[in-house]
Amino acid sequence: MARFQPIRRMKARVAEVGRLETRKPVPVLLPAEARAILDFIQANERFVVCSHSRPDGDAVGSMLAMGMLLEQLGKHVDLITADRVPAVYRSLPGAERIQTTIGVHGLYDAAILLECDGLERTRLIGLEAYPQVNIDHHASGREYATLNWIDRSACSVGELVHRLVVGTGCTITPEMASCLYVTLLTDTGGFCYGGIEASTFALAGELTAAGADPVALARDIYFAVPLAKMQLLGQALATLQCEAGLAWLNVSDEDMRTTGASEEDCEGIVNYALSIEGVDAAIFLRELPEGRFRLSLRSKGPKARVNVAAIAARLGGGGHENAAGCTLDGPLAAAEQTILREMRSALLPAL
Repeated sequence: MARFQPIRRMKARVAEVGRLETRKPVPVLLPAEARAILDFIQANERFVVCSHSRPDGDAVGSMLAMGMLLEQLGKHVDLITADRVPAVYRSLPGAERIQTTIGVHGLYDAAILLECDGLERTRLIGLEAYPQVNIDHHASGREYATLNWIDRSACSVGELVHRLVVGTGCTITPEMASCLYVTLLTDTGGFCYGGIEASTFALAGELTAAGADPVALARDIYFAVPLAKMQLLGQALATLQCEAGLAWLNVSDEDMRTTGASEEDCEGIVNYALSIEGVDAAIFLRELPEGRFRLSLRSKGPKARVNVAAIAARLGGGGHENAAGCTLDGPLAAAEQTILREMRSALLPAL
């Protein structure tokens, strides 16, 4: 079985700063749910680790770190998603280990699902055949699996994986630290979203000390944008509209085709609308080939005027208070009317 391999840049970084390549984390007290998961892992041998479709930084980083943890414990592990790893995360250690498929078939003792509020979020066939371990931090998280650990106070699922590493006494290698750091960086919007605590930065510091390179990781994620994404952003900004603390923009399926953009190129476009002075909440609508619209919802601040997770949940989606998503029927005018009604209603009490 192939093993996770270190990458030269991480080794060079560790040598440069004169740190050890491995570091033992300080033990912490785990909740009963996490202890039950560790006991279950210790009692079994073969695992498949999955996350939601269209994986983001937290999904990719936490899957890779969980895989490394399981291998340190001497377990067999396969990492599977329904969609390919976005280009900005493919340089992460072990990213090539993540398989893209539509179904799970194998002699596994259990499936470990990371930041999924249900099996349907994976878009994978066959998971129902296995005992499931559900580890989540979303506001929309629910207990559907054999074992469930949902901590809505965690800033990323990677933070929960880190606690499991600590609980086992395993080693945080530079490769694992890099993957876990990316979960923090991306799920906090570059340390900009609500829910950030002093402990968030303490964990970031610990991971940096263990070998993660914050500058290199930020550069690979935020400063390596494909030309097609920039062209798609131009199309989206041409549709930008603002009113009383709210901004929204969209791209059509035709825009996607003419720019040559992919699904992953839509990530982060909503933040350009949110960054406008005086805007408290933003919406990005992306037309799908079948005519439906996938929405990204964002709001500002630790005490946001708009809880976008609650809005997304009412519309069949989910997420966090400051970052959520859902899918609505088209055409564009109908989808905009639905989401604007919800967002305006949420903003009105604070006006």
